[in-house]
Amino acid sequence: MNSLIGHQKISWKGVIWSGLIAGAVFMMLEMLMVWAFLDGSPWGPPRMMAVMVLGRDVLPPPAPFALGIMMVALIIHFLLSWVYAFLFAWAFGGLKTGTAVLAGAAFGLAIYLVNFYGFTAIWPWFSNARTWVSIFAHIMFGITLAWSYKALSHPGSQAQQRHE
Repeated sequence: MNSLIGHQKISWKGVIWSGLIAGAVFMMLEMLMVWAFLDGSPWGPPRMMAVMVLGRDVLPPPAPFALGIMMVALIIHFLLSWVYAFLFAWAFGGLKTGTAVLAGAAFGLAIYLVNFYGFTAIWPWFSNARTWVSIFAHIMFGITLAWSYKALSHPGSQAQQRHE
């Protein structure tokens, strides 16, 4: 029987790949949308992630590309993506795909709220990035996470059969 919370059978392949896929989609969306719609640097969002380790000095402006900052941002971002993928799989992995995608959208919105309202207690400058772009990117992260997790962990899926 599928359960809503605490589904015990977790597909680790699904967690790893869905975290990677959803994390990549999120990063690209956030960078492109900040540049296209908010007239900001596409390197601003990765700098916001890297600040968690490197400190406030990496915050824009200016926000040019910097390899070291980008590498730190990617490490932080994908580690968090995998943690979120695990939490999603544990809590909602037993849902059918359509319901899981809806849960994923809500999960993405919850992540946004934690990141931009909870983390501001530690990193107050996160409040500057409370935009519709961040909300949209987080919801898309959750939807992509849910869809890819279900596609990669469903026992009868074509993706699963190709890799077995």
